[in-house]
Amino acid sequence: MNRLFGKGNKAPPPSLDECIQNVDGRADAVDKRVAKIDAELKKLKDQMSKMRDGPSKNAIKQKAMRLLKQKKQYENQVDGLRNQAFNMEQTNFTTQSLKDTQTTVAAMKSGLKDMKKEYKKVNIDKIEDMQDELEDMMEQANEIQEVMGRSYGVPDIDEDDLEAELEALGDELGMDEDADFLNEAASVPTGDPSASKQPGAASADGQVAVDEFGLPQIPAA
Repeated sequence: MNRLFGKGNKAPPPSLDECIQNVDGRADAVDKRVAKIDAELKKLKDQMSKMRDGPSKNAIKQKAMRLLKQKKQYENQVDGLRNQAFNMEQTNFTTQSLKDTQTTVAAMKSGLKDMKKEYKKVNIDKIEDMQDELEDMMEQANEIQEVMGRSYGVPDIDEDDLEAELEALGDELGMDEDADFLNEAASVPTGDPSASKQPGAASADGQVAVDEFGLPQIPAA
């Protein structure tokens, strides 16, 4: 029966966003009327400043007073509309915040549920046993490396004996260097002293004659 008389299709109420837009639009329209009144008042004021006191000036003054009253009324209307819009904006903001909070809570509940589900798959005792087994395996691996690194057939030598041998080895190396120096100094160039015609003269190959000690011969004065 209600559908036959048009009561079945009831339109949904406007949303807060639509109401805010409507109120803001009305306030903007009233602001335009106030701006128009301001322009007329400026003209009337300029006109009155050029007139002498009298009935004509009084008539223009009365018109300006009426416009001022209208302006005050419009300004009050604008203030009321702006307050309504502000209240609806606050309500809309609070409502949206509550919706966001509900969404956040629902997401946290879902995350907690998933966390509990995944946590059931984890056995802390098995993890601790695995860690203990890994530690044992590492110790065994180190023991194996130690065994594989053993040396065989190495005599047991005293540390003091090794240090004494090391010092003696240094002395022997020094003696070898001195012997090499002496050998170089004692080397005598090959040549026949009798081949030179006189003492101190160079031989045929350009070398200076030397005596039996390997020293250059001093020419006789």
